[in-house]
Amino acid sequence: MKRVKLFVACILVISMSATAQEARTKIQQKRIEQGVRSGELTHHETRQLERQQEKIRREKIRAHADGRVTGHERRKIRRDTRRANRNIASKKHNLRERS
Repeated sequence: MKRVKLFVACILVISMSATAQEARTKIQQKRIEQGVRSGELTHHETRQLERQQEKIRREKIRAHADGRVTGHERRKIRRDTRRANRNIASKKHNLRERS
C-alpha cells in the first residue's frame, strides 16, 4: 500500500512540475509581448528573446521525444528557463527604447 501511495505521489509531482513549466513559459511570452507593446523592448531585443524561447521549446520537444525526460534534461530546461526570465527582466529595464 505504501508503494502505491508513493508511486501516485511521484506521478502527481511530475505532472505538476510539467504544468508549472508550461505556465512559466506562457508568463514569459506575455512579458515579452507586454514589453513590445509598451516600447520597453527594441526589435533586436525582442528577436533575441524570441530565439531564446524557441530554443527552450526545441529542448522540451527533444527531451520528450523518447518518452522520458531525464534529470539532466529537466535541469537544463529549468536552468535555461530561469536564464530567459532574467534576460527578459534585464532587457525590459535597460532604458533602451523602441524607435
